[in-house]
Amino acid sequence: MKKNHPPFHQIELRVVELPELFNSMDPTPFHHRDLDTDAEKFLESWALEFPQASHFRIIVHIEKMPPEDPAPLVAEAIHNHFEYKSVLAKRTLRRLLLEGRTSLLIGIGFLALCLIAADLLSSFASNTFLKLLKESLLIGGWVAMWSPLQIFLYGWWPIARKVRIYRNLAGASVHVTPVKS
Repeated sequence: MKKNHPPFHQIELRVVELPELFNSMDPTPFHHRDLDTDAEKFLESWALEFPQASHFRIIVHIEKMPPEDPAPLVAEAIHNHFEYKSVLAKRTLRRLLLEGRTSLLIGIGFLALCLIAADLLSSFASNTFLKLLKESLLIGGWVAMWSPLQIFLYGWWPIARKVRIYRNLAGASVHVTPVKS
């Protein structure tokens, strides 16, 4: 049986000078620094175009190369940045699923009350107003289930996809090359 290996995708980024790659407002040392917002969005948007199991090779082209080889510094900064983004996305996913469970408990409780009330009203349902109230309770009870269903059916998977993409970017092979004139 042939084992499929995840595809490798190359993302190329070009900067004039090394500091353009980093957030200038971040006072921490380079290897702990946040990436520049534009560089981060560029890498993230390209990575999200590929399957979530993809592996990445990031090539940073620098026009004005610093005297010392910046490759280890750039690689560590990119890895740290996307590892941190992965941790934040996991935290967001955990909060969303907690919210979903809480919403589900509230929704089921409210739906149960609405169904019980509608059932009680059905014994008196000869009046048009009571029939309308019964149907409103049924609809209201099911509408209360909208939020948990939204979270558990659709809301969690885009965040889980980002977690995997960030983790793959954090493990990307990073190369730094001078721009050839």
